[in-house]
Amino acid sequence: MKKIEAIIRKSKFDQVKEALHNVEVNFFSYWDVTGVGNEKEGHVYRGISYSTSEIQRRYLSIIVNDDFVQPTINAILKSAATEKVGDGKIFVLPVEEVYRIRTGEKGGKSLN
Repeated sequence: MKKIEAIIRKSKFDQVKEALHNVEVNFFSYWDVTGVGNEKEGHVYRGISYSTSEIQRRYLSIIVNDDFVQPTINAILKSAATEKVGDGKIFVLPVEEVYRIRTGEKGGKSLN
């Protein structure tokens, strides 16, 4: 099992969510986060300049069985890309064990 963490543009969230559902990843958690990245451009709105050094993003946390790792990554890569600086990052980490609280079931079956 693996934990996939992805930081994406908030504007791409609905597309990523749909892409994940299409590859049968139907459960994940997400948070709105602020970070500092390589995107240094400022934006001007109604004559006021706004700094984008602090970037609003969405953080996804997804636990999948090993056979779902690459389809999950591909779904995020394809649906989150704008080909501009600031599209985000994906991190893959090992997961030692998972337990379903309701039944006490453990392992990969607890993810279904």
